[in-house]
Amino acid sequence: QVQLVESGGGSVQAGGSLRLSCVASGRTFSDYPMGWFRQAPGKERVFVGSITYGGGSTYYSDSVKGRFTISRDNAKNTVYLQMNSLKSEDSAVYSCATPKDRGIAAQAVGDLYPSSLYWGQGTQVTVSS
Repeated sequence: QVQLVESGGGSVQAGGSLRLSCVASGRTFSDYPMGWFRQAPGKERVFVGSITYGGGSTYYSDSVKGRFTISRDNAKNTVYLQMNSLKSEDSAVYSCATPKDRGIAAQAVGDLYPSSLYWGQGTQVTVSS
């Protein structure tokens, strides 16, 4: 059974930084790409970015490109989301996710149906202006 557990959320002022972590268990972490999503109150969940199984390539939504960085440590079964230059519109619940099936490209993670992904419980990020 795959489990994803996020941590690192909190409250920060605009312009600040936070680093989220997501620890995975239940299967070989390094065999699958990982993604980050976020959902603001009253809005749909949206794709933030993803990383290939080996960590060599990353993909980002336009709204976070240049400010957020995804990385992974396969020895620790952990994926990270470094968020810099935070804005009030970045406030949301952030969740990590990974495809249920093998062979899914990292750049396709954001286009999968939610039921095709394993999800973490999410962590709240609040950015005050």
